[in-house]
Amino acid sequence: MTIRKALLALMLVLPASQALATGEIESLITPADRARLGQYDATRKAALDEARKGGGTGDVATLDALLAKKPIAFGDFDMTGNWQCRTIKVGGPVPLVVYGWFKCRVADDGSGWHLEKLSGSQRTSGRFFTDSDTRLTYLGALHVGGEKPKRYPSGPDSDQAGYAFRTGPNEWRIEFPAPRYESKLDILELRR
Repeated sequence: MTIRKALLALMLVLPASQALATGEIESLITPADRARLGQYDATRKAALDEARKGGGTGDVATLDALLAKKPIAFGDFDMTGNWQCRTIKVGGPVPLVVYGWFKCRVADDGSGWHLEKLSGSQRTSGRFFTDSDTRLTYLGALHVGGEKPKRYPSGPDSDQAGYAFRTGPNEWRIEFPAPRYESKLDILELRR
């Protein structure tokens, strides 16, 4: 089966709500990341179930408080600038881990918003694409501190795909279904 036929078959089985926006993202996203995003709802549900059953009480409360914030439109939101960010690993070998705060920055590089996680051992660098008024698609690459940031796509060990949701005037998050390492769902929470 050719790649083109495989992509067409995958698009036919994806629910309409999971279809990605057309445009530049279509020429960038890998088949593996398209499949991960296509399974977003099921992956997220399984990860949250594991976290709520096996996570510590305080960490579960932190996770539930974050997820209780309903997505709002990105329309008038200026994402550029410096942010505090932390990763929450949900589901997997350890059911729930809430890390401390690190530094992130978003810049407009002329082709849209570009995120860089600047501190911590696991970092990301990537771009956003409009999916809807309340959801952006993020395509980025994982790298470790001390390494030069990678560009998407860089390969299955570093490629990242997720959905970003704005949750307040100065806060938002990215949810990464089925990351390559350590969990079933990673959430990168950002605040001013």
